Amino acid sequence: MEHIPQDHPRAESLRIRQKIIDGLHHNMVVEAGLIAHGRGEAFDYLIGEKTNQNAIDTMKIAVAMLLTANHPILSINGNVAALCSEDMVKLSEITRAQLEINLFYGKPGRIEAITNELRSAGATDILGTRPFEESIINDLSSNRRYVDPNGIKLADVVLVPLEDGDRTEALKKEGKVVITIDLNPLSRTAQQADVTIVDNIIRVIPKMCEIAQTYKEQIEHHRLSLQDLEMQISKFSNTMNLERSLQIISTYLESKVMCDKN
Repeated sequence: MEHIPQDHPRAESLRIRQKIIDGLHHNMVVEAGLIAHGRGEAFDYLIGEKTNQNAIDTMKIAVAMLLTANHPILSINGNVAALCSEDMVKLSEITRAQLEINLFYGKPGRIEAITNELRSAGATDILGTRPFEESIINDLSSNRRYVDPNGIKLADVVLVPLEDGDRTEALKKEGKVVITIDLNPLSRTAQQADVTIVDNIIRVIPKMCEIAQTYKEQIEHHRLSLQDLEMQISKFSNTMNLERSLQIISTYLESKVMCDKN
């Protein structure tokens, strides 16, 4: 990334794009992943490319769900591995949620490439590293229906960042609680999930690690209990969360219009 000037107004965005491009060259990301990243980046503009308080509050609920779950899973696809493998491994360690690779496009060698990336980031226990054709998610026809029998198949809470809506819907039908990270609050994934964090995954996962570490320390020092976390979860409404997210976008756009008029 040495060719990206530090004073470029879009330097951070260009660095993130380069991670996706590198992921493509290393067989983790497929061509369609580049398109998906660009679509997400467009929505990031609409929230001012920064994390807002509503997103932070939603992250707290997501972390609470992972910490109180019996069998939490963090689902990994190529874009996630390319963008934030180290932070996903860290979140896995703090919340004791296992990592499972789950891909839409089954390109040869792709699972191995993502596995190597996660191992380089410090992961030791990775699920979904081989085909489990006997273990499927019903009502799903894509390759993502094949899941690890000891992972997503048994999970009660699944974090599915950068997701496709059909799997979110199918996981819900299987009785699983679904947490997603989606910059588009109007997407089918965002609308179907139990918890939708409307923010950029690059900012979300490090912040979730920070929140999870704080919660764990508070629990260890008896300043917070799992019952307290369950109470927070019970008060959460994803419908209201998405409404607030849309209002944030609307307010931001109005402020930009007023700026241009002035």
